[in-house]
Amino acid sequence: MALLFVSAADDPDQWRTELRQRFPDLDVRIHPELGDPANIDVALVWLPPPGLLASLPNLKAILSLGAGVDAMLDDPTLPADLPLCRLVDPSLTRTMTEYVLLHTLKYHRMQDLFARDQRHARWQLRLPAPPRQTTVGILGLGVLGTDAARALAAHGFTVRGWSRSPKELEGVACFAGPDQLDAFLSACRILVCLLPLTRETEGILNRNLFRRLPPDARLIHVGRGAQLVEGDLLLALDGGELGGATVDVFTQEPLPADHPFWRHPAVDITPHAASYSDPSVGAEVVAENLRRFFERRPLLHVVDRARGY
Repeated sequence: MALLFVSAADDPDQWRTELRQRFPDLDVRIHPELGDPANIDVALVWLPPPGLLASLPNLKAILSLGAGVDAMLDDPTLPADLPLCRLVDPSLTRTMTEYVLLHTLKYHRMQDLFARDQRHARWQLRLPAPPRQTTVGILGLGVLGTDAARALAAHGFTVRGWSRSPKELEGVACFAGPDQLDAFLSACRILVCLLPLTRETEGILNRNLFRRLPPDARLIHVGRGAQLVEGDLLLALDGGELGGATVDVFTQEPLPADHPFWRHPAVDITPHAASYSDPSVGAEVVAENLRRFFERRPLLHVVDRARGY
């Protein structure tokens, strides 16, 4: 059996070391070195080149190195009959929660306003209200959204969550379905998008939604690039409907050098860096799925391709 590792964003040697600590005899091949493609049974991938997986004649399972799989599902050559598994990894969850908490605190403590003051050599004292007076809304209460909501609530913020189907989280006011979206949005001073990308969520962050938030609300977008109508965000910022935005995911990545987000004073950009997997942690999650594969047991976190996650 051989496993093919494909990722331009992860350290292949570190992943190979971690996997071999758990499976000493595992044949780990690093793309583009395939050896005999007929010997590859499992692919561990992040954004593989289109057509690569379809070219492996005996491939039996695809394990993603990320929580989102929409880019792979957009590849028409992706083998439709193979299980595709998301990476549900404690380190990936932890780093996403760190990012959400960091940028929520940035807006709560008005660091974005202090940064603007600095650019104008303006000395102005600004003191925040207690966290309980700031309502943070989480769009998407999956593994990542749930962990972020709990951390924000533990920090003292008033937290709301919205999901496709009803959820219950201690310390979080939960809303569900299209009929409750307006009620959810109405009090969110800071809105965090952690939704999966589906037909229903594509373009959901648009000017119509922004207008349903309180005036001068802030956006933290760490879902998927296609969920944000980028032109609408610029219109909402320039029209005073939103006070600021932090954006980690984009329709086109890398973000083109001439994109207006780079120079907009109310937009903070990170290069799809909100969360990442520590190989020493993520490899154990992958190893559990490999054990299940060897033993012909059901794999964990298999994507429902009809739903997109």
